[in-house]
Amino acid sequence: MKVLVLGSGAGGGFPQWNCNCRLCAGQRQGVLDACARTQSSVAVSADGESWVLLNASPDIGQQIRSHPQLHPRHGLRDTPIKAVVLMDAQIDHVAGLLGLREGPRIDLYATPCVFEDLTTSFPVLGVLEHYCGTRWHMLAVAGTQTRIDFGVAGFPSLRFTAVAIPGKAPPYSPHRREQTVGDNIALLIEDLQGGQRLFYAPGLAEVGPEELRWMHDADCLLLDGTFWTEDEMRHAGLGTRSASDMGHLPQTGSGPRAGMVDALLATPARRKVLTHINNSNPILDAASAQRQLLEGHGIEVAYDGMEITL
Repeated sequence: MKVLVLGSGAGGGFPQWNCNCRLCAGQRQGVLDACARTQSSVAVSADGESWVLLNASPDIGQQIRSHPQLHPRHGLRDTPIKAVVLMDAQIDHVAGLLGLREGPRIDLYATPCVFEDLTTSFPVLGVLEHYCGTRWHMLAVAGTQTRIDFGVAGFPSLRFTAVAIPGKAPPYSPHRREQTVGDNIALLIEDLQGGQRLFYAPGLAEVGPEELRWMHDADCLLLDGTFWTEDEMRHAGLGTRSASDMGHLPQTGSGPRAGMVDALLATPARRKVLTHINNSNPILDAASAQRQLLEGHGIEVAYDGMEITL
């Protein structure tokens, strides 16, 4: 199984277009050891020829142009992207669907909650019906159903499992204030030929016993790296909301809300990678003490163009 990180930044990317914080300004001025990042999205493949897109970033056009693996190969109009699986309905994960409108009908895999959001409050799917259109494949994660195994047409050697995880619906969603099963999912993807497993969750509000069990089953973890601390945005002068207010578990914490680093250290995965990194997170700076701490624990920080082979 091949995993291609198309975008590793949180909403707005890095440097964020309207942000002049220390990290964004330092990257623009070239005084910081930090690479630019587009908004988070990943592509997976069994053979390196056909790809499943996990989330559709607003930067999808730039991401496709930057990665030859996703360039057209056959005929005048073509794409090796054969399907899109959505983890949630956040704008930085779904707005890129509009950027795919010139292509063929999109085979779209999403939960009922996400489908509802994308046909009502943010009716992207209705707009697409006037262009390429979509074929919705329901991931029945809702109510008491918290997981489902499914396949993606054209990828017989990959088995996907969608798992409900703690998180928040997007701010525009009518159920933003109370979590609904299916608002947020993680994916466990298994290569049936070699047995390797990837666990992908770019948005994760907490790691409890159930989430830890899924993480234990994976060879590679590609997880929420949005914030370093709970009150990072406030300390950076960028806002008043905490990590938990925004539905993310920071890397560091204590007591009952231990951070993502502690969760990763409790798992046996061969590779542990953080993605969806906010422009306020000091791990963007490769020379920072926070980045050195991660590297000392064998935890990687994803970057645009990162390739993982399992």
